[in-house]
Amino acid sequence: MAEESDAADAGVAVQLIDGEGEFACEGAERFMAAAGVAGCGLSYAVVSIMGPQSSGKSTLLNQLFGTNFREMDAFRGRSQTTKGIWIARCVGVEPCTVVLDLEGTDGRERGEDDTAFEKQSALFALAISDIVLINMWCHDIGREQAANKPLLKTVFQVMMRLFSPRKTTLLFVIRDKTRTPLEHLEPVLREDIQKFDQIWNSVAKPEAHKDTPISEFFNVQVTALSSFEEKEEQFREQVQQLRQRFSNSIAPGGLAGDRRGVVPASGFLFSSQQIWKVIRENKDLDLPAHKVMVATVRCDEIANEKFGCITSDTEWLDLESAVQSGPVPGFGKKLGNIVDVHLQEYDKEAVYFDEAVRKGKRQHLESRIMNLVQPAFQKMLAHLRMKALEKFKAGLNSSLESGKGFAAAVRDNTECSIKEFEQGCADAVIKQANWDCSKILEKVRRDIEDHALSIRESKLSELTTHAKEKLRKALAEPVESLFDAADQTTWASIRNVYRRETESILPEFLKTLCGFEMEYAPAEEMVSKLRDYARSVVESKAKDEASKVLIHMKERFTTVFSHDKDSIPRVWTGKEDVRAIAQDARSAALKLLSVMVGIRWDDEPDGIDSILTSTLLEGSVVSKIASAASADPLASTTWEEIPPKQTMITPSQCKSLWKQFKAETEFTITQAVSTQQAHRRGNSKLPPPWAIVAIAILGFNEIMALLRNPIYLFLLFVGYLIFKALAVQLDVSREFQNGVVPGIFSVSAKLLPTIQNLVNKVAAEQQPEHHHHPPPAIEPPQPQMQPPPLLLSPRSPMSELRRLHMPPSSPRKVASASPSSSSSSAVSSPRHVAEDQKPRPVVAGHENESNIADSIV
Repeated sequence: MAEESDAADAGVAVQLIDGEGEFACEGAERFMAAAGVAGCGLSYAVVSIMGPQSSGKSTLLNQLFGTNFREMDAFRGRSQTTKGIWIARCVGVEPCTVVLDLEGTDGRERGEDDTAFEKQSALFALAISDIVLINMWCHDIGREQAANKPLLKTVFQVMMRLFSPRKTTLLFVIRDKTRTPLEHLEPVLREDIQKFDQIWNSVAKPEAHKDTPISEFFNVQVTALSSFEEKEEQFREQVQQLRQRFSNSIAPGGLAGDRRGVVPASGFLFSSQQIWKVIRENKDLDLPAHKVMVATVRCDEIANEKFGCITSDTEWLDLESAVQSGPVPGFGKKLGNIVDVHLQEYDKEAVYFDEAVRKGKRQHLESRIMNLVQPAFQKMLAHLRMKALEKFKAGLNSSLESGKGFAAAVRDNTECSIKEFEQGCADAVIKQANWDCSKILEKVRRDIEDHALSIRESKLSELTTHAKEKLRKALAEPVESLFDAADQTTWASIRNVYRRETESILPEFLKTLCGFEMEYAPAEEMVSKLRDYARSVVESKAKDEASKVLIHMKERFTTVFSHDKDSIPRVWTGKEDVRAIAQDARSAALKLLSVMVGIRWDDEPDGIDSILTSTLLEGSVVSKIASAASADPLASTTWEEIPPKQTMITPSQCKSLWKQFKAETEFTITQAVSTQQAHRRGNSKLPPPWAIVAIAILGFNEIMALLRNPIYLFLLFVGYLIFKALAVQLDVSREFQNGVVPGIFSVSAKLLPTIQNLVNKVAAEQQPEHHHHPPPAIEPPQPQMQPPPLLLSPRSPMSELRRLHMPPSSPRKVASASPSSSSSSAVSSPRHVAEDQKPRPVVAGHENESNIADSIV
């Protein structure tokens, strides 16, 4: 590359068009690169030379511009030296000047083809050159048929093929001038040029230039040079003077002052190639259209080159890679600088081409660059969108945790997130693009609204669930307890509880809803739904308790039947009116049933209680009268006072439940009656009065004997104590409840173990006294509490009945410490075991009395 550059600087000539008329593209491209012409913009000039063959054109150029065009060897004779068109850069001339050496005219080597190539090369020189040197001999001036006249005729003829020709400088160089001064030769030469008006007029011209004089198209100047062979020193001096005229030739007033339609240097080679192609095809050359075509091609090439540069730009590639993983601060500024650099490079290279074409191609390049970088911009916006949504989520959670109202928190955080997103968009947008971020902004707003709506629904659902849970806890247990103690005021109490709890919880819930800034209608609807839920809790609990109404009735019956008005368990001593007590217990159970038959949300009283009482209670005069006077009021599936939706137990179901209730409570009543009878038998052990009188009369002697002998009384007293202790230990009264024979067998089986236990106890008490030790602590006998009779159904297991109606037995290990537990340690007979499975009435006695006292304590 350095060698080519040195060669170009030395004025090395390169063939541009060969002798066959083919354009040498490769050689011309190497010349343009080596000579550095492409970077000159419009600051360059093109000089060409034409003239007869062997007229010294190459010699003149080499001497004038320091080039090395091939020169004719005078010793080999006159022949064609330059074939085709050669190009070289002038050495030491500023601005950059490119010179073309054209093949000589009127050469014998081409023969008949001379005229055709002569016209083509002349037209080519006029189209691309700023200055055309016409080399002619001095002795040809003034001759009618001199060699210069065919050349000028050729120039005039091809001139009209340029639709919009520019004004070209024709510099006539008179070679080998004689002693005749130049000022005398120039008028003659100009006169000869004027003589060609008839040729100019005979040339077909466009209508616009039909009457235009030749001076409008050519700037004619004349110079003369001495003979190179005879006066070489003088020739060189004159050449140096002429060389000075080419300095700053493109400046106003210079040799190449007319710069219309100049092609920028970077497009010179392409323009030359296209012009020669049109000329070779023998077409008219439209220079303005050609100028546009050159600008289009070259601007396309420059744009493609700059687009390729930005696609391989490391800064762009790094930025594109960085934005894939997250938002890049200063994205728009960085990307804008990258794009601006490449667009400025395009402007710098395309500045001299046609403005319309240049701007159009620049816009196309911008569009391509924007399409290239827009995916990265969209990725940046996606990151900003996600960042804005995350900021909104975090800010909303923080605001809600601090106790701020939901609507205010959403509004403030939305504004903050949108503002940050807009700032991010402004930072991401590049100045070269007019990208609209409104659509992505709408998406951000929609994302925020969707998330806020989701959180709103979640919070409202959470608040509603919390309020429901509070209502359920506040209503379920109180309602259940009210149903347990059901009476005529139960539903009034339930309504009061419902009203109190809803009026306490729902206003608080409504106050919380104020933070959501809801409209009145939706808020009131939510409160109404909570009221309905509270009613459903009460109704659900009522229906649940109604499904267990039979159990509640039996419990109520048991409570009233087995306990007196002070809630003390009854002891059936035989003085109680079992029938009246049972009637009261059934009446209480019936009242509970009347409470359970339906849900009563209003305060209006109903007659269901009186209907059930008059219809179901046995022995009622009203019931008998009603049965005789009318049909059964319970033979129905609905109540007149209660709507069907609020009915829990229908009249027919009440009748069925009462029947089952009576059947299951008969056993309890029977058991109480049996207990009274057993108590009466236990208290009737004393003989009748006549028997006592007979014993006293017949046993008078024995009684007196006992009174006279105190030892007998002592022994009798000791025997009574022993007998009483054995009776207590054996629980004789209980054993004989089921009959005499079973009692005898049971007492017989327990007698011996009981005596052994008593003896062991006495021995244990006496032993510490012999050893002079303090007696060990003796566990006091456990008082046996007689439980009150419990109402159970006939289907209850016998073990449960025995547990409830028999005194508890002490463990075998503490039998020696408690005399009352000796009966449990004795081995029972099979008969006794069988008898234990039966419920036994409580026998009145000393032990029973102690048990009752213990139970009261």
